[in-house]
Amino acid sequence: MSGNVTSLFRGTAAHSPSMAALTRESGEAGAGPVDFCIPCNPYFPTPAMFEEMAGRLRDIITYYPSSADTITAELCGLLELPPQCVAMGNGSTELITWIDHLLVRDSLAVPVPTFGRWTDQPMETGKRVDMFPLQESAGFALDLARYAEFVRARGTRTVVICNPNNPDGGYLHKQALVQFMDAMADRDLVVIDESFLEFADAEAEPSVVREAMLRPNVVVLRSLGKNFGLHGIRFGYLVANPALAGRVRAMLPKWNLNSFAEHVVFMLRDHGPEYAQSLHQVRRDRLEMAGRLSALPGLTVYPSQGNFLFVRLPVGAEGTVVRDRMLTEHRILVRECGNKIGSSSRFLRLVVRPQVDVHRLVSGLEQVLYGSRRGAAVPGPATGTGYSSGTAAVDRLVSETNGAGMRALAAQPADPPGLAAAPAAGTGMPLPAAVPVAPAAATVGPMPMPVPAPQQVPQPAPVPQPAPYPGPVPVPHPAPAPRPTPDPVPPPAPAPYPAPAPAPAAAAPYSVPAGPTPPGVPARGGLTAAQVRGTDGLESVPAGGRPASRGWPDPAGMGRTG
Repeated sequence: MSGNVTSLFRGTAAHSPSMAALTRESGEAGAGPVDFCIPCNPYFPTPAMFEEMAGRLRDIITYYPSSADTITAELCGLLELPPQCVAMGNGSTELITWIDHLLVRDSLAVPVPTFGRWTDQPMETGKRVDMFPLQESAGFALDLARYAEFVRARGTRTVVICNPNNPDGGYLHKQALVQFMDAMADRDLVVIDESFLEFADAEAEPSVVREAMLRPNVVVLRSLGKNFGLHGIRFGYLVANPALAGRVRAMLPKWNLNSFAEHVVFMLRDHGPEYAQSLHQVRRDRLEMAGRLSALPGLTVYPSQGNFLFVRLPVGAEGTVVRDRMLTEHRILVRECGNKIGSSSRFLRLVVRPQVDVHRLVSGLEQVLYGSRRGAAVPGPATGTGYSSGTAAVDRLVSETNGAGMRALAAQPADPPGLAAAPAAGTGMPLPAAVPVAPAAATVGPMPMPVPAPQQVPQPAPVPQPAPYPGPVPVPHPAPAPRPTPDPVPPPAPAPYPAPAPAPAAAAPYSVPAGPTPPGVPARGGLTAAQVRGTDGLESVPAGGRPASRGWPDPAGMGRTG
């Protein structure tokens, strides 16, 4: 593949170039590169389904589709959802756009790194975006209690969580997420983006769609293109109470869904078992792929419940160089994450693919990262091609968006000043105690002004945080506050996800029970080959689920039947 094809990455601000653009630029006939970039289900639709669509191609592209109401009604019958609680869009990005225009008032909080449209879209319409940084030292896990404190300290009106998160695949258990939703009952809107939830196997019914329909300010966003392996069709849907869903549905064009989307939705009723099997295979591939990658010297693989893996390259490896060489020398497309806010060019997101493709990926990475020195030190720093890492732009954007407030947050002790936890009436989630917070300063364009300096509130002594699970690269423990130091104790057995820092009893709903990591749930802090050896990771997935028509799964646990 020609080296000129890498020039396409220079013109992309937050996303990779399309496969069509890469194929055109390469000038080579036939199939494009092996795709480890676009997070698609490689096992669905089945070859027979593709043949059926190909046989009806002329009719599909010649005639108008049915109205969106007709297609939505069919999907809702499949998922056992009330149509008045659902709005279908031409891809989840269309729905994100309408959520921003209709439901986001002046500010939005989102953990970073995450899907770029959750930061870019509201900034494009002049909203203040409060970015909550996920810590690399904690495996990019989201601490919901601290996120709630951050939202209240900033006075943010809309709150977003992606579960699993993109690009790291971090997962939040349903019970903790419902408690967080209730704790945010006084916010304008809570959005739970479940675009990749179909690939999770951490619990039997991970979705909060049924809980969202009962709450006045919660919207759940779901993708169809990702889990059905059909990004090009552009279809997705949201679930909310009838008032919220109706506001979005009323603004959508009558024919915002195309004929391909209609044809696929009406095909699905007869292919539930094949769909469930495809998700089962992706989960199995994810575990095997994580083990293969973790065996590479210096490469860190983070826990994921999505259909992708977030990896940190060895010290000295530059992500743009790795991406370009994998594409031009090995015809493999990977996602370098330097242009994602909160990430850097040391990170790649690699889509889960069949083992024959993973073998080719690992072989290519070995040659690019180590050359002939397999198992030796990683290469020295790369030079000259860091044009799309975006690190400087990312640093500037985060600085301008959150100003001194973001820097002060990073420098604060474990418990932010003046935010003692207090239980919220009528909820099972601890809320920060009410403290005087100055109104947000006026903004110029989409960027907010700094928050008032934290010295206005007395500073408590720092509280030590739990050390991260040992990964391939050791992380130093934070220094505790001056106090008598107890004798050291062995670290506890790894939990599926990092437990929060010590907190009052009211914070108990966020704790994760101690004990060995259940089969199929990655250990925190990054996988190693030893951790995944000897299990296929599927024992935690029940063999059955709620009854559904012709083997099709229900929306709270899609893909778990058959």
